[in-house]
Amino acid sequence: MAESENIFLRAKHRTFSGLTEDAECEWKGPFCFIQAADPQLGLMKAWRDGDCDGGGEEWAEEVELTKQAVEAVNQLRPRPKFMVLCGDLVHAMPDTPFRDGQERDLKAALKGTDPSIPLVFVSGNHDLGNTPTPSTVEQYCNAWGDDYFSFWVGGVLCLVLNSQLFYDASACPQLKEAQESWLEVQLSRASSSSSTDPKPKHVLVFQHIPLYLESPDEEEQYFNLQRVVRQNLLDRFKKAGVKAVFSGHYHRNAGGCHGGLDMVVSSAIGCQLGDDTHGVRVVVVTADSVIHRYHSLEQLRVQGMDEDLRKLLQA
Repeated sequence: MAESENIFLRAKHRTFSGLTEDAECEWKGPFCFIQAADPQLGLMKAWRDGDCDGGGEEWAEEVELTKQAVEAVNQLRPRPKFMVLCGDLVHAMPDTPFRDGQERDLKAALKGTDPSIPLVFVSGNHDLGNTPTPSTVEQYCNAWGDDYFSFWVGGVLCLVLNSQLFYDASACPQLKEAQESWLEVQLSRASSSSSTDPKPKHVLVFQHIPLYLESPDEEEQYFNLQRVVRQNLLDRFKKAGVKAVFSGHYHRNAGGCHGGLDMVVSSAIGCQLGDDTHGVRVVVVTADSVIHRYHSLEQLRVQGMDEDLRKLLQA
């Protein structure tokens, strides 16, 4: 294993080694974490050139933005429990030019993250391919860890999902079936009244593609999941008591809350496709609520998280 990879605690066997379940199943008070998305090294140049099907031969801008995000997150007090990157870590698709260099340089940029802030990686369509195969999923897992897994933090159950298996699993139906079976067990355990399973204070989901951008009944498009798939997941998540679904993919901030389930769509560390600025989302978890707010990298570096969010952590 290359030296630059040793700092990453990868999810293996469907669990994340950075946060041990025994120590994290119990609620001990409010905490915060950082949700980021789409560093997508290589997209900014490709977008300007109008060639987003290419892998992007330049990515120094995204490397610098990732370093700025790391610097801003490192200085937050109290420290975040973890930082999750919700997919499209790099722009170059599997088995294309520039892929290895983009992954190498992203890992180098993330290497500055304080060791007390575990990094949680979520797979995106550019990480796996728009139509993933067993080979591309294996490549991702070798580089970044399992494509779906669960972990506990501060009494909260977190589920990391491979949304590409929801979007198009035509080339790997067995992998889709395996995730579906695993997810059903996780959701059932989360909502179970059995005394043998710990009862989570909240259940959170992390995936790349949003269920929807504004409304559960919106039309299908590239940036959301198909309506039948979306409704199936919404029904299952609500039944299991999922509090929020965090995603990226849209390169703009969006989302909404319907039926008590918050759909959070965060803009990118890297290329912006709308009017938002490069940034990350600060998420504060209290006994009753999950409060989140997008911060620009500059705002977070200079001012830290908003004062009202900081006060919630002192409760």
